[in-house]
Amino acid sequence: MAKILIVGAGDVGGRLALLLVADGHEVVALRRSAVALSGVRVLQADVTRPDSLQLPDGLDVVVTALSPGESGVEAYRRVYVEGTRALQQALAGQQLAHQFWVSSTSVYGEDAGEHIDETTPAQPASATARALLDAEALVTSSPWPATIVRFGGLYGPGRHRLLRWVEEGRPVQAEPPSWSNRMHVEDAAGLLRHLVTQALAGQAPAALCLGVDNEPAALHEVLAWLAGEMRLTPPPGEARPGASQGKRIANRGLCASGYVLRYPDYRAGYRQVLAARKI
Repeated sequence: MAKILIVGAGDVGGRLALLLVADGHEVVALRRSAVALSGVRVLQADVTRPDSLQLPDGLDVVVTALSPGESGVEAYRRVYVEGTRALQQALAGQQLAHQFWVSSTSVYGEDAGEHIDETTPAQPASATARALLDAEALVTSSPWPATIVRFGGLYGPGRHRLLRWVEEGRPVQAEPPSWSNRMHVEDAAGLLRHLVTQALAGQAPAALCLGVDNEPAALHEVLAWLAGEMRLTPPPGEARPGASQGKRIANRGLCASGYVLRYPDYRAGYRQVLAARKI
């Protein structure tokens, strides 16, 4: 049994905490609000308030999944950069086997449909993405082995942005295609659990893993498929010459790690979302 700290136990972090408890580990979760999680010791703390980071001793693994709670570069730098700096300082003296830091594929600034994998240099195109990359550097320069997990767009039960898009019939860019990359929240938590398990077994996870499913997809195709499943008219496609085409992200590192996706593409994942919505 290991002692695992999860910093930021929201949707993904909370799911991960429950999975690790089920595996028999002692799990401590830091949250801004003291919401109970079954079998998890929840501590109310805020990484933007270093005095609140009273961490337990004897930690083996730390997983950090922060959320700024608001948009804008100021919030990103306050939570991701300064909050991560404060957390690394609070961890001083711990003998960690590994730490994991949840980031975003937004650190890749490509927008012409390029193919991206773990070997692609991160070149942020926005100040918020630069803040994420700066925070990653604080983690990778720490005294402990570290893995950065950059997730694509997360979706799952309760995350119905694309479903509302279809219901509202809003137009979508179809020419040129706008590529999108995603991962179901259950797979996001499952991947983190898989990597934590590897680290505890001494298998040294890679320094970087891209958390996306097997199929980058053009957004207008995803919406058209959803419309068919929902028995609605597909949103009208538009030609937008010169518009961003996004990027196509491969999950080679995920596959090499041995993790098997529960929802390998948007069709499998959104069938689950649609079924859960009807309950």
